[in-house]
Amino acid sequence: MSKASKASKASKASKGQWLRRRLHQLTADETELEAQELQHQSAAVGAESVCDCQERENVCVAGTIRSVTLKSLAGSPSLEAEVYDGSGSVVAVFLGRRRIPGIEAGRSIVVRGRLTMQDHRKTIFNPRYELICEGAESA
Repeated sequence: MSKASKASKASKASKGQWLRRRLHQLTADETELEAQELQHQSAAVGAESVCDCQERENVCVAGTIRSVTLKSLAGSPSLEAEVYDGSGSVVAVFLGRRRIPGIEAGRSIVVRGRLTMQDHRKTIFNPRYELICEGAESA
């Protein structure tokens, strides 16, 4: 098989993949497309998918904050932020905090810490975190 023939087949294959992706974008529902975009952004910053994270491991997860809740644990305040990355959610619990500037629903964030299970939810207590500006690429 000649080089021109191989190049022609590769070109046709890439056009077919492009067409499949475009068709999928047109027919998929909005939540599925959003989940795929979040997974892509998570991979771009070098984070793990929530669905791949194992209990008792140090993890790095990136995603969007879905909700922020103020709760009381043993009489002291705690701020809980649910971080969704397109494959699942993890709850970041900041003990002793009522409010943290920048931690609000809709923001992009990277959290790092030891993953535990609390009330059947993946949880990280007092994680290190980094807020991500929209449109900025992280190194």
